[in-house]
Amino acid sequence: MTSNLLIDRWAELPSDELRLLLRETIGGLGQIEKEDSQKKLYIPEGRNRCKVVLTYTDHKITKIEPGPAFSRDEWQSISEEIDKSILVGPTKVGRDVSFCSFRVDGSWRGEKSGVQILPPPSDAPRAPVEIAEHPFILEFPIKVTERYPITNFRRMREHNRLTLALNALLNARFTMQPRRADHFWASVPVEQKWWNRYLFFWRRRQNPPPKIQWVQEFYFANFGKAVVDDLSSPFSHQLMVLDDEDYYRKFGVDGQGLRVPSDLDDLLVRYSALRGEKREKFDRACYWMDMYSRLWNRTASGSFAALVSAIEALTERGDIHYFDCPTCNSPTQHEIPGANRRFGEFLEDHAPGNVLKKRRNEMYSLRSGILHGSKLMQLDQDLAFGWDLPWWNEYQLHNELAGVASIAIRNWLKR
Repeated sequence: MTSNLLIDRWAELPSDELRLLLRETIGGLGQIEKEDSQKKLYIPEGRNRCKVVLTYTDHKITKIEPGPAFSRDEWQSISEEIDKSILVGPTKVGRDVSFCSFRVDGSWRGEKSGVQILPPPSDAPRAPVEIAEHPFILEFPIKVTERYPITNFRRMREHNRLTLALNALLNARFTMQPRRADHFWASVPVEQKWWNRYLFFWRRRQNPPPKIQWVQEFYFANFGKAVVDDLSSPFSHQLMVLDDEDYYRKFGVDGQGLRVPSDLDDLLVRYSALRGEKREKFDRACYWMDMYSRLWNRTASGSFAALVSAIEALTERGDIHYFDCPTCNSPTQHEIPGANRRFGEFLEDHAPGNVLKKRRNEMYSLRSGILHGSKLMQLDQDLAFGWDLPWWNEYQLHNELAGVASIAIRNWLKR
C-alpha cells in the first residue's frame, strides 16, 4: 500500500482547503495523539477508527498516510473529487462587504482582474460623518466546488486578501469585519424629538449628555447573495479614476469620496498572478500594513514595528545562525547580522530617493529597540507636551516610514 497518499499534482493545493475537504468527506474534527501532538492529526479519530493520518511540517500538510480503518475505494472517490472540484472547478463571483475611509458612492470594475467595487444598498446603515468606516460591496472571481463549505471558505479567504491588498495599494484605509469581534464602552448619542432639543438648548445652552453603553463591534445589511454567476450591474455613477502619478500625491478626506488610480486593474492582475512564496510574502506585507493603522490609536510603538515588518516581509531572508546569547547564556535563535542593511537596501531599490540613509537607520534602530523591549515611543509614555522634540521626531519618523512603505510595496508588486 502507498505510504504517502499526497500526490504531486496537489502540490499547489492549500493545506487548509485539503483539510476542509477531508472533514467534509470523511467527517470528524480529527484527533491528536499525545506523542504526535506537534505534527500528526488522525482523521476522523485515533487508534482503530483512524482512516488517514496527516503529517504537518511548518503548518503545511506534507504527508497523508492510510490508517487502520482506511478504505481504498473511499479514498479513490476523494481523490477524484479533489481533481475535479478543487483544481478545475468553474469560476463564479464571490461577494462581501468591506469598509473604506472614503464614501463609496459609485462603482469601479477591473476588466482584466474581474474585481468590482459597488456602493452599498440604499437601505444599508451608513455613517453620518465623513471620517468613518464607510461600507461598500466587493466582488471578485473565485473557483467554486460542489461543496458549499469549501466555496464559502474560498470566498471569505479571497475577500480578506483583496481587502488587505486594496489597503496596501490605495491611498485609503480598507477594512473588514473582524472574525473575533471585540466588545467596548461607547458613547451613543441620545436621540431626541426636535422640540425637546430646542427646549434643551434654550434652557441649558449645552449639548445633551451622551448615553454610555457596553457594545459589540458588528455590522449587518442585506447585501444579497454571497456567490453569484456574474458580476453585478455597475452603478449609474462611476468612481473617479485619476492618473496613477497624480493619485498618489493626494491625501486626506476632502468630501469627494473614493477615487482610484488608473493602474489599479493592472496591480490587481499582478497580485492574482503571484504564486507560492511570493504570494505569501505579499500577503504578509499587506497584513502588517493593516496592523499598523489598526494599532496606531492603541500603541504607536506597535504601529511603527508593524510598518517595519511589512517591509521586512518582502526582503530576502538569510539563514538563521545559532550562538550562545551573552544575556541568557544559552543557545538561542538570533537573526543574522545584516537585517538593517537588507531593510535599507530594499527601500533604496523600491522607493529610491524617498528617505535618506540616516533616517532609514533611525527607523530600524527604533524598531529594534521596540521589539527587543528596550524602547517605547514617546506617544506611548504620555511624555508628549506640545511640540517636544523627541515626540515630534518620532511622529515624523512614523509618517515617513508609512509613506515610504506604501511606495515600496507597490513598486515591489509592479516589478
